[in-house]
Amino acid sequence: MSERAVVTAGTGGIGLETAKGLARQGYAVTVVGRNAERGTSAIKEIAAVATGAAPQFVTADLASLDQVRALAAHLAAEGPLKVLVNNVGAMFTQRRQTIDGIESSFAVNHLSPYLLTELLLDRLQAAAPSRIVNVTSAAVKAARRTFDAVEPPGGYYGFHWYGRAKLANLAYTLHLAERLRGTGVTVFAADPGGAATSMTDGTMTSPKIVSPPLRLLWPLVRRTFARATAGPASVAASPSVFAATDGSLDGQTGVLIGPGVRPTPVFRAADDPRTIAKVLELSRRLAPLDGGHGVQHK
Repeated sequence: MSERAVVTAGTGGIGLETAKGLARQGYAVTVVGRNAERGTSAIKEIAAVATGAAPQFVTADLASLDQVRALAAHLAAEGPLKVLVNNVGAMFTQRRQTIDGIESSFAVNHLSPYLLTELLLDRLQAAAPSRIVNVTSAAVKAARRTFDAVEPPGGYYGFHWYGRAKLANLAYTLHLAERLRGTGVTVFAADPGGAATSMTDGTMTSPKIVSPPLRLLWPLVRRTFARATAGPASVAASPSVFAATDGSLDGQTGVLIGPGVRPTPVFRAADDPRTIAKVLELSRRLAPLDGGHGVQHK
C-alpha cells in the first residue's frame, strides 16, 4: 500500500511539479486546489508518472479557515500521513480581506499552512517517520518584522506583505521543528528560488507592490523571479521534493533546502525567539485549533 502525501496548491506550477515528483517515488498523492477543472487536469498529469496508488484531488479554498478545518478533517479521516507539503502561496497587488476578516496575504501564506499542519499532526505522527515541508521565499528579507497585529503599520505593498507572511511561516517552521524533535516528525523549509509561474507573470510585474524607495531597483529584484530568467517550475519544485523524500535528511529537522537543492542558512530574523513568540501568539488568536472564529482584524 502506497504511503500518503498531500500537496496544497498542487494543481499547477511548483505545486503540480512537486506532486509529480512525489508520485514518481511511489507516494499516493492528494493535491488540494480551488478549481475542480484544474484539479482534474492535474490528476491526469500526476497519474501519468505515478508508480504507486492513484492520485486524488480535494477542493478547498485555503483563504477560508473553515475550509482549512474541513480539509484537515477529510484528510485525517483517510489515515496516517507520511508527507505534508504546504506549497500554497499568493501575492496581491492590492489589499484584500478573507471571508474571516483577515488580510489575505497573511491568511493564505501563513495561517492556512499553520492551521492545516496543526490539525494533521496526529496523522503525521501515526505515520512516523514522516515529514512536513513548508515552502518559503527569499522575499522574507524584504519583510516588516513586526507581528503585534495581522497587518503592519504603513501602506500596503504586496511584495513586502507577502515576505512578511512567509517570514511568519518560516518562524513557525523552525519552532515546530524543535517542538517535534524526537517524535519522528521532521520539519523542513524549501525555497524554490525564481520560477516561471503565473505569479511571476502577473503580480510580480507591477512596481507598485514594493515601497517607493525600492521602485527604482524593482527591475533588478524582479529579474530573479521573471519568466525570462527564472527556471521552469519542475526545477523550482526540486527543493520541496528533496526535503520531503531524500534519505540524506533522515534524522535532521529545522533545515532550509535552497534553490540549489542543498541545505542553506536560515534567515536569522526567522529564528529570533521574540519573532517566534509574536507569530505564535498572533496565529493562535486568529486561527484557534478548536474551530472558533478567532479575533478578526481589518
